Amino acid sequence: MIELVIDQRRKDLGGFEVGRVLPFHSHRMVGPFVFFDHMGPVEFQAGFGRNVDVRPHPHIGLSTVTYLFDGHITHRDSVGAIQEINPGEVNWMTAGKGITHSERFETLRANGGKMHGIQAWVALPTEHEETDPSFANHLPADLPTYESPDGKLWSRLVAGKGWGAEAKVKTLSPMFYCHWNLKAGGRAELPAEYPERAAYVAEGVVEVDGREFHAGQMIVFKPGEPVLFTAVRDAIVMLLGGEPVGPRFIEWNFVSSSKERLEQAKADWRAGRMKLPDADHAEFIPLPEPAPPANPMS
Repeated sequence: MIELVIDQRRKDLGGFEVGRVLPFHSHRMVGPFVFFDHMGPVEFQAGFGRNVDVRPHPHIGLSTVTYLFDGHITHRDSVGAIQEINPGEVNWMTAGKGITHSERFETLRANGGKMHGIQAWVALPTEHEETDPSFANHLPADLPTYESPDGKLWSRLVAGKGWGAEAKVKTLSPMFYCHWNLKAGGRAELPAEYPERAAYVAEGVVEVDGREFHAGQMIVFKPGEPVLFTAVRDAIVMLLGGEPVGPRFIEWNFVSSSKERLEQAKADWRAGRMKLPDADHAEFIPLPEPAPPANPMS
């Protein structure tokens, strides 16, 4: 049932730490999910430094998915979107042939408060890698929810299809992404619908197949049978996966099925050929030099 357990690796982003889970050296992707970062939880005091902000930077070949449990992020991008990202919403940015964006912590800087959430990257299918860039914000009404009769499971389908429901988030390959809140003693099942599936424990402790898993661990499952979860303590669990999209290369903020396309994206960013957001163009993150070699991902 359990194929692999991945422990988060803490990464300092210059102002706060995230727990990086994907990519992992022995298991690069889960379905189309090519990147998975756990932001926080961290408590900010009002007036913290701007070094926490993520300055404008580029992407190709993927969709970024930002989902918050707590906190606020101000998003600005090169297609003109300006969006305050709030808890319980889905913010889906498709980079396609190229987009730039920034993520600022303006509301938290003014008021202080907790930041806690997940940012994932979903690799685009090969035929859609060069699609036009776009951004969409989805309010909770677009995301199907379920509560068990005993009140110990609350579930929200963040994107894709699963459990007989479908979120109103445009996805380009078969996938699922779901948020569970489980109270101690609560039980829930992950069906065997997709060939690649994983669960990430964002908070608390759960039991699966007679083993306990705690916050910061991703459980990757073998295909073919449903998986039963029991909450040992109150828990937040994110379920993710889908159909594989094929091997991918990733370098810095770029994802592609073509190593040559990554080189072109690097050259475009280095030469200033990728448009910065109109509402945030006074600074940007330069291409790291020397950039690490591209790694095939599958």
